[in-house]
Amino acid sequence: MQYSEGKIGRVFTLRLEEGERVPDVIEEFAGSHGIRSALVTFLGGAAEGSRLIVGPEKNTGDVIVPMTYALRGIHEILAVGTLFPNEEGRPVLHMHAAAGREGRASMGCTRAGVDVWLIGEVVILEILGIVGQRRKSPGAALELLHLGLPHIPTA
Repeated sequence: MQYSEGKIGRVFTLRLEEGERVPDVIEEFAGSHGIRSALVTFLGGAAEGSRLIVGPEKNTGDVIVPMTYALRGIHEILAVGTLFPNEEGRPVLHMHAAAGREGRASMGCTRAGVDVWLIGEVVILEILGIVGQRRKSPGAALELLHLGLPHIPTA
């Protein structure tokens, strides 16, 4: 386990407009407002064709190949994620969403691109004092979170 302790800083509420894409618009906002780490929530509508990463193709092997799923029809969506800088200092959002329509649901990572339908409401809780960074994982196209302090078990 790794950990880092911080405090809540600024709180932002965003209204995303139809056609804006998650995670792009949230990462751009974070970069322009100097947000380095945060907890992010999203609530609203997802347009038809929005894509979620719904798992790796297989559970073994050196290379992780993501599977994507395109939403068929407009969906209600809610999501939660964390935002931390990558090795270049750019904010990267890792957000998982549940999207539902007509009693059926899909769940996955928003990295593949979720387009807002009508409106998207976002709350960003900035976390100050966290030592964290997303670093590229060998053999995968993933940037995994690394925190500043390892957990030392007590006897």
